[in-house]
Formats: sequence, C-alpha cells, structure tokens
Amino acid sequence: MSATSAAPPSTRGGPTMAQREARLAYAMLVPTTLVVLAIVIFPVIWNFWLAFKPIELGGLRSADLWSPADLTLKNFSRVFRGVTLWPLSDFDLGRFGQLLSTTLIYTIFGTILSLGMGLIAALLARDVFPGRQIFRGLILFPYIAPVVAVAFVWKMMLNAQFGIINELGVRWFGWQRISFLSQRYLDLNLFGFEVRWPLALTMVILFEGWRYFPFAFLFFLSRLQALPSELYEAAAVDGAVPSQRFWYITLPQLRSVFATLLLLRFIWTFNKFDDIFLLTGGGAGTQVMTVQIYNFLFGQYKVGAASALAVVLALVLAIFLLIYFRYLAVEEE
Repeated sequence: MSATSAAPPSTRGGPTMAQREARLAYAMLVPTTLVVLAIVIFPVIWNFWLAFKPIELGGLRSADLWSPADLTLKNFSRVFRGVTLWPLSDFDLGRFGQLLSTTLIYTIFGTILSLGMGLIAALLARDVFPGRQIFRGLILFPYIAPVVAVAFVWKMMLNAQFGIINELGVRWFGWQRISFLSQRYLDLNLFGFEVRWPLALTMVILFEGWRYFPFAFLFFLSRLQALPSELYEAAAVDGAVPSQRFWYITLPQLRSVFATLLLLRFIWTFNKFDDIFLLTGGGAGTQVMTVQIYNFLFGQYKVGAASALAVVLALVLAIFLLIYFRYLAVEEE
C-alpha cells in the first residue's frame, strides 16, 4: 500500500503560509517604523543638519534651512570657544574642557551616590520588621514627587537667610551663614591644608543622589528578595560573619543589577537638565552641557550653536557607552 501526499499550496500558484506570515509581519512593522522615523530618526538627522547652519532663533522664518550653500563649522567653533565666533585654527578647549569636566563630575558622582544609597536602602528594607511596608513607601517619595516641588524645598532649606540648614548651623555650631547654591567654593582647612571645595556642585550632586536613589532601590530590593536564603544559612554555618556574607554572596549576586543601573543612571544623569536648572540655573560652577545648550538657544538665540553642542554631547556620550560595552559589558558576560 503506497502512501500519497497532497500537493503543497505553493504548487497552485498562491503564496505559501510562510510568505503570508512574512507579509503580515512586515505590515505590522510599518506603523512602528514610521513612528520611529518621525519622532527619533528625523529629529536626530535634522539636529545634525542645523549644527552646520549659521542661524539664529529670530531668523528661522527667513532662513533657507534646506540649502547646503551656507554650511559652516563656525557653530562648533562657538561651542569650543564658548564666547564668540573664531576660526577653527584658534580652537581653545579651556572653556569646553571645564564644561565637560563639570558634566562628568556631576554624572559620575551623582550616579555612584544614587546607586550607593539605593543599595543601603535595599539592605535595610529587605528584612522583616514592624512598619516595613510604610518604610518602603516613604523611600519612594523623592522619586515620585514632582521635581519642581522637591527642588523648591531644597532651595528653601539651603537658603542663606532663612534656610533651616543655616539656622541649625548658626545655633548649634556657630558657623557663618553659607549660600549653598550660589557660592562656588567653600574654603576648608583639613589637617593643615587649605582646600577649596566646590560647594554648589556638591549640593546638586547630593540632590541628584537623593532624588534618584529610589530607582536603584527598587532594582536592588527585587534582586535581594530573589536570593535563596540557603546561601546565607550555609555561610553562617561555615562561620562567615555578616561582612563576609555581604562581600562574597550579596555583591556577586548583584553584579548584573549594578551593570544595568550603572548604564541607565549614567545616561540619564549625563543628559539631566531640569534638576540643575531649577536649583542653580547653571551658576556657581554647576553649568553642565545640557544647561549650556539651553543658554545657547534661549539666552543667545543661537540655534546652530545649540544644535552643535547637542551633537557634541551625543558624541561624548557615545564614546563612554562604547567604553562601557567594550569592557564592563564583556566582563559581565
């Protein structure tokens, strides 16, 4: 008895099931692709194009934005020079270097502080104790509260005239009133050495760590709760003290979470604008690249210079991301 098989649909001239599924998949991808092109790809390309156009905010209506005839590198010269239009041969990276270093200091220390505070809060909230749920809810307050509200509270607390920090400092320690958010340096005497501490920059870094540590707290807490208790019980039986259990059990288990949070928080902090702008407006040594982009656009009305600095910011961030994926991500794998 011979077995016969039916002819596949493709022999009849019509599309196969795989072909129909492929067409459906492409059709479903079209709306998403169009949205990405409209709100992501095109703005990036347009910003890159404007970075080479000598246009100002007041001349947008009369400017020929599509013409390649007036493309120039003077916007990048303004970015690196910082003040006026200079030929490219006269680049002076002093002002830009200071701007970049401030941005990196703010980003690195703000990221480290938020991750460190998040880890400490997660360790405190992991164990069972009365009021644990209330404690966890209160920890989330800095992250869910409106940034305008919490920035206003911090400005009032740190005010030189009536801020509570200065009031307590004057009454308890007898110090002179300090303008925490408008004083660039604080002269300190540490073990006989005179140190000029960047005061305003320290305050915005503290605000960054305080406001965003709940984000890291949620990640760390979820990973800690997933750790099997048998690991800690076995370590305790072997005589490991709490510090050893933390160093050899907890931290290795958190490596992947650390790597993810480090990447996310670094990117978000590097692009942060509203926190610094609301606290100091970029003054007293707290001017980062995003604030300078705002100043170029709405302070000096230089659309081209603002676009050029945005391109430079993206390139700097891309370099650090390449370093991260080249070294840290490989080690994590």
